[in-house]
Formats: sequence, C-alpha cells, structure tokens
Amino acid sequence: MTYNLCSSSYSLYQRLCNSCSSSADAKPPRNFNSLKLNCVSPQSRTASLQITHCSIQEATRNANLEYPDAKTASSSSSSKSSYIWVNPNSPRASQLDSRYASLVKSAEALDSCNVNKDDVFGVLNGLGDDLFEQDAVVIVNNLSNPEIALIALGYFREKLNFNKEVIIYNVTMKVFRKSRDLSGAERLFDEMLERGVKPDNATFSTLITCARLSNLPDKAVEWFEKIPSFGLSPDDVTYSTMIDAYGRAGNVEMALSLYDRARTEKWRLDAATFSTLIKIYGMSRNFDGCLNVFEEMKALGTKPNLVTYNTLLDAMGRAKRPWQVKKIYRDMINDGLSPSFVTFAALLRAYGRARYGEDALKVYREMKENGLELNVILYNTLLSMSADLGYIDEAVEIYEDMKSSGTKADSWTFSSLITVYSCRGQVSEAENTLNDMLEAGFEPNIFVLTSLIQCYGRAQLTSEVVTTFNRAIESGIIPDDRLCGCLLNVMKMTWPNGGSCA
Repeated sequence: MTYNLCSSSYSLYQRLCNSCSSSADAKPPRNFNSLKLNCVSPQSRTASLQITHCSIQEATRNANLEYPDAKTASSSSSSKSSYIWVNPNSPRASQLDSRYASLVKSAEALDSCNVNKDDVFGVLNGLGDDLFEQDAVVIVNNLSNPEIALIALGYFREKLNFNKEVIIYNVTMKVFRKSRDLSGAERLFDEMLERGVKPDNATFSTLITCARLSNLPDKAVEWFEKIPSFGLSPDDVTYSTMIDAYGRAGNVEMALSLYDRARTEKWRLDAATFSTLIKIYGMSRNFDGCLNVFEEMKALGTKPNLVTYNTLLDAMGRAKRPWQVKKIYRDMINDGLSPSFVTFAALLRAYGRARYGEDALKVYREMKENGLELNVILYNTLLSMSADLGYIDEAVEIYEDMKSSGTKADSWTFSSLITVYSCRGQVSEAENTLNDMLEAGFEPNIFVLTSLIQCYGRAQLTSEVVTTFNRAIESGIIPDDRLCGCLLNVMKMTWPNGGSCA
C-alpha cells in the first residue's frame, strides 16, 4: 500500500497552481472569436483530498516545486517520469498533513489579528525561516480578510523568490473575490502590472467572477473583453460565465450566441447562467424558450437552485400559465428547496394575473403565517383580482391588513377598492374611499370614475351618475369604450322598462 503525495492534503498547492496559473506548456493564444475549446469534465474541476491505494506519477519539475527536499530519480534515456513514493504509515506522510494543518491554523490566526503590519508580520514570523512558495499560497488561499491578505502578500514577497509570482497574486485576488471587493481586486491587478507580473487566464477569471458576484455585469464584460490584449484566450469556463454576464448587462444577442456555442461545444454551465438564460427568454416573451432551457439544464445534470425556480415561476406567471406554475412549484418542493419571499411573490402574481382566486388567497395566507410582509404591488395584485372576481369580503380584509402593516396605498389601491364596492352598489364606502384617495393626493382617473358611475347606477342614483360624468369631462378625461359601455349599462338599470323606448 502506498501513499500518493498528490493526494495528500499538502498537495493543495499543486492544484492551486493549476487553477491559479496558466500552464507553462500552453500553446500560443488562438483567435479570440474562433477559439474552439475542449469540454473540461466536471471531475477535472473538483479538488479532493483523499488517500488512494493506487500510486500515480508526478513529473520531476512538479515534484521539486511541490516538495523542494524530495529526492527524485533521473532518467535521461527513459521516457518514464519520476515517481515519489511515501508509505502512508511512515512519519513522512503524517508530517505532510501536520504541515498543512499548521498553515491553515496560521491563516486563521491572521484573520483574527489586527489589520496592521506589525501584527501580521508577527504571526508570519512564527513560521520560522523554512518557508516555501507553496506555504505562502496555502496560507493566503485560506484567508478571508483582503486587507490582511495584502499585508501577507507583502511579507511573502520580501521573504521568498517566487517561481511563478502570478500564482500568489491570483490567490490574493481570490480573497478579494470572497469579500466581493472588485475595487480592491482591480487595484491588485494594477499592482501586478506595475511589478511586471503578467496576468494569466486565472487572473481574468477571478476578476470576472468577482464582478459577477458583486452584481456588476458591465464590469465583467469589460474585463472579459480585455483578455485578448494580454495575448490570452478565454477558456470554456470563462465563456460560460460570460453568458450570464452578457445577459445581465443587456447584451442579449451575445449571451444567446455564446449559449448556442456552449451547447455545440458542450461547455459546463452553472445554475446562475441557466437562470439568466431563462430570464432573457422570459423578457423577450419566448416562454417556451424558458421551458426548453430549464429542460436542457436538467438533462445536462445541472441542479436548479432557488433562483432558477423563482425566475421560471415569474416567467410562467407573466405568460399567464398558472397550471405550469403549479407544476414547477411542486418540482421545487420535491427538490427539497424552501420557498422564499421571492417565490411567494411570483406565485401570488401568477395566480393573481390569471384570476386563480383561491390559489392566490392561499398563497397570501401562507405568507402571513410565515411572517412575510407584502409590498404595495402585491397588495394591489390581490385587490385587483378580488375586484374582478367579486371577492368583496376578502378585499376588505386584505385592505385592512394593508393598513395595519403600515403599507401606504397608492392610486391603484384606491381604484381597486372603489371597483370592489361598486360591485355591490355600496355608495358610502365607495365615496369614503374616493375621499381618502383625494386626501392622499391622488386624482381619480377614468377607471375610478367609471367604477363610481357603475356604483351609482346600481344604487339607482341617476343624478350622481350625471354629476360624475360631467366631472370626468371637465377634468379633460376622454370617454373610452369601457366608460361608454358602463353608461349604457346604467341607463338600462335606471330607465323604466329596463331602458326600453317602447
């Protein structure tokens, strides 16, 4: 049984080298627009710490970089690479794990110390003089505070001669990404250039994802389009990220073009990218496209997250497809996801638009049970639905809840309430609501005046019908089909013999 050095915890450095730096043997960059990329398997992107029964080989140059004191065999006449064998039961194996653990503890100590040079240098001086490049990478990679990471970077630059200085800069930049500090990451990039450190693909990938996490898609696009000027070509991971960035930045054509390429070249896309694609199709009202993207996502093995489901629920709500909303919501629950405020809001809007009254009221009551506060838009959705469906008592209950919650009514709130009261000819309630509307600084529009005319007609108050109509004309309102139809309906209700001229 052998212990594979590349599977030891200390070999994190080699994986960081692979993820934070371009290969030394990389081919010259190809044309930015015609680059064809090979799909990188999910397994190749997953770092794991494991003990294996199988030994694997490591090139001499990588072994020397990873373990400077390791003895390697020379084979000038053989094509075989050098091997490093360590028995897992030997003291050497436990020393490697112990070393890595001590470096992680040093990073934790740094994160908890004061942000000043003396304190940071004091912790690092405790490591002694036997520091290697990989020690610095492991320590910085485990930091959380970007200010401390910068001080630590300065310390390591003083103490060490880096073989690939871009690696330590890249892991430092990742600390800024953890904090979503794009400005700090950009300043670090400028420092790299000043020191003559050439950025690589990992540098730009980190800046792009930092911009994406900071909700700055335009900055992500800006950094992506700088890549060719440094003689680099983006890899498929970066291209995949840019589908989301271009979509959120409003460049739909570029986002969809990259998506077509992703499907052809089988790039691995994450849930955030699929969510953006669903939103793009939804905004263009291609609702079948939303569903197709969702099905492709599942077929490719990407698990939808809560944002994906919320985006799809919103799209199907705007499509007025409440039956699909119900199915998607069931799938979300079956996937073990808990609904958020955004989920409930999407459901309520979907059912409200489709006039699925009972479903909308059920969501409303569930939100109240979960302590979620509605905003004025959601309250108006419920009130408008109640007005159209004749849910008088429910509308009054919802409005009282709205007032008690401290949510301020707007003109649409008052308009819906007046429509609710007009359904039953409740004149005093409608007039009180109109007065509240005027006191709140809102002028009645054609919808409000039409509802009032309908209300007065139901109450057989013809003089008030005439007064309200004249008021509408004097205020410059031009009667539309709905108002004219309402007047004809009132005439039928108030004239003798049901409006017959006979």
